[in-house]
Amino acid sequence: MHSQLWRSSLGGNFSDCPNGSQWVWDVFSECAQDSRDFASIWLGLISIVCFAASSLPQYYQACKTGNMDQALSIYFLLGWLGGDSLNLIGSFLANQLPLQVYTAIYYVLADLVMLSLYLYYKIKNQRRGVFTPINAAFAFVFLGTVSATSALGSAGAAIEPVTFRGRSLLSAPVEEAGYGSFTKKEIIGFTIGSIASLLYLFSRLPQIYTNFKRKSTTGVSYLLFALVMLGNLLYGISVLLKNPDPGQAEGSYVLHHLPWLIGSLGVLSLDVIISFQFLAYRRPRSSEQGEVPPGKQDEPWDS
Repeated sequence: MHSQLWRSSLGGNFSDCPNGSQWVWDVFSECAQDSRDFASIWLGLISIVCFAASSLPQYYQACKTGNMDQALSIYFLLGWLGGDSLNLIGSFLANQLPLQVYTAIYYVLADLVMLSLYLYYKIKNQRRGVFTPINAAFAFVFLGTVSATSALGSAGAAIEPVTFRGRSLLSAPVEEAGYGSFTKKEIIGFTIGSIASLLYLFSRLPQIYTNFKRKSTTGVSYLLFALVMLGNLLYGISVLLKNPDPGQAEGSYVLHHLPWLIGSLGVLSLDVIISFQFLAYRRPRSSEQGEVPPGKQDEPWDS
C-alpha cells in the first residue's frame, strides 16, 4: 500500500534505477545500488525501531509513578510535538527520503499519546486551578493538529509529481533546478525543517531545567532518551551514507538535508546533558531502606 502511494507520488519506475534492488524499490521506492545505499536503508530501519520503542518505557513509567505531569515539562512535550509536526510537513514539501517521512509520521503519533498521558495525570493530580492550563494545552494541540492537516492537504494538492532521478529522493527536477540549487517547494520545506530543528533543540532546555529544579529524574524513563539518542545517531548516519545523485556533489546533498541532520545529530549534545542528570540525581539503593515519599525516590536508570 505504502509503496504504491510513494510510487505514484514520485512518478518514477524501476527502470529509473539500473542495477538497483527490486525489493527495496517495491517497499521504500528508494534506489539502492551499492553497499552504501543498503547500509543507509538498514540503519534507517533500525533508527525507526529505536524511535518506535523509545516511548514505550515512558508510557510504563508514567503508569508506574503517576507523576508524569511533574516529571516532564509541558514545554518539552509541546516543543517535541511542534518539531515533529513541522518535520513531517517539511519532509513532504522538500521531498525527503521515505524513511524520513515514515519516521516523522510515527513520532507525531507517539507525541500525541505522550501528551495525552501528561494531560491525564495533570487532571488526576490537580483538583484546583487545573482547567485553565489544561484547556490551553488542548487548544494548542487542537489548533496545531488542524493547521498541520490543512497544510498537508494544501501541500498535497499543490505539489506536482517529482520524477525519480537516480538515488536521491530530495533532488529537484532537472527542468526546475540544478543539483546545487533549490526549487521553491524545497525552500519552503527547508525553512520548515529549520524551524523544526530549532524546536527540537530548544525542547530539551525546559526538561533540563525541570530536572535541575526538582533535583530528581523520578518519573522520567532514561530509556526514552537513550533510545532517542541511538535512533537519532543511526538516523543521521543513514542520511549521510545515502549516495547523492550522479553528478551531485556531496556538499550539495548534505546542504539539502541539513535541517534534518541538525534535528537528529544536533540534539545529541543536549541529550548527553540529560543523561548526566540521570547519573547526578539518582539515589543510592541504600536510601531505599528509609521512608522516602512516593515520587521522590530514584531507582538507577529506571527514573
